[in-house]
Amino acid sequence: MVKKAEERLLDTETALLKELRAQRLQERQVKMSCQEIPLTTGERVADAVAAGMGSWRFIIIQSTILLFWIILNVVGFVEHWDPYPFILLNLALSFQAAYAAPFIMMSQNRQADIDRKKAELDYNVNIKAELEIELLHHKVDELREREVLSLVASVERLSKLLEEQREKSNQP
Repeated sequence: MVKKAEERLLDTETALLKELRAQRLQERQVKMSCQEIPLTTGERVADAVAAGMGSWRFIIIQSTILLFWIILNVVGFVEHWDPYPFILLNLALSFQAAYAAPFIMMSQNRQADIDRKKAELDYNVNIKAELEIELLHHKVDELREREVLSLVASVERLSKLLEEQREKSNQP
C-alpha cells in the first residue's frame, strides 16, 4: 500500500521526500550527540558587548553619567573641564559608538546566520510535512477505494443471495 501511494507522488517529490527524511535523521543524530559548534572568542565578546549595550541597565547607567557630566559642567561647582557645547563628551560618545558598532554588527551577523539556518530548516520541515500529508491522503484514498470495492462486492453477494432466496420462495 505504501508503494502505491508513493507511486502517485511525482518522482521528484518522492526523491525530495527521501532526501528530507534522511536529512532529518542526520539532524536528530547530531542533536543527540550534542555536537554544537563552539563560539570563537570574538563571537563571545561580540555577543556580550551587544547584550550589555542593548540592556536597560546600560541605558540607565549611561544616561546617569551623561546627566551628571552635563550638570557638573553647566553648574560649575568644579572647574569646567568640558564647557558647553560639550566637545569632550561628544568625542567620548563618538569613540564609544565607533567601537560598539562593529561588535554589535558582528553579533547581528552571527544571529542572522543562525536565523537563516533555522528558516531553512523550517522550510525543509514544511516541505517534508506537505509531502507526508499528501502521501497520507493517497493512502486514505486507497483505503477508501478498497472499502468501497469491498462494500460493492458485499452488496452484490447479498443481492445474489436475496435473489436466490426470492427464487426459492417463489418455487412451489
